[in-house]
Amino acid sequence: MPSGGTHDRITLWSLPVVAGFTFGQTQSGNLTLLVSGGFLFGGLMFGPDLDIYSRQFQRWGWLRWIWIPYQRSLRHRSFLSHGPIIGTALRSVYLICGIVALGSVLCLVAEWLGVAIASWQELAKLVLASLVQHYNEWIALYIGLELGAMSHSLSDWSGSAYKRFKSGGLKAIMPKRKKGRRKSSPVRVKKRTAKTQRTQRKDG
Repeated sequence: MPSGGTHDRITLWSLPVVAGFTFGQTQSGNLTLLVSGGFLFGGLMFGPDLDIYSRQFQRWGWLRWIWIPYQRSLRHRSFLSHGPIIGTALRSVYLICGIVALGSVLCLVAEWLGVAIASWQELAKLVLASLVQHYNEWIALYIGLELGAMSHSLSDWSGSAYKRFKSGGLKAIMPKRKKGRRKSSPVRVKKRTAKTQRTQRKDG
């Protein structure tokens, strides 16, 4: 499996390719910036290795504690953390829930101090309006996050496959077939013939 530094170099080297391809397809500077920014963030801070004590985890600084429950809930390199689409989606939902929980605490503290702030209903309306009006931008950002995460996962899988190929050849990277259970042969019970019965009676 590649080291953290190798993952970072892959992300940085791939950034011009991602940016050039996005601009060629969209002809939009804003969408290209969102995809590229999401790609950088997903590869350096929001990738699959947040499920362990990794460089991505450490880059969150004093906020990294919010990922500790995430780490304890998932096995490293599981489908929920390293799987395509679902990994990024799960981390996004987890982060949003964390922001909502932290915001609720801050709102309660603000109310206790007598500071006037916007209500949760107003904030929810603003978020929904932003999602509706700028859905292209949100999709572009998510695509960037997913590409950054997938560059990490693909390098993990390709590195592991290469090591298995070097040690065991092509058979080592092929999916293993499940062996079916052998049916146990029925135990043959010897029939007691009349001759054996007479012999047993004489012996007795």
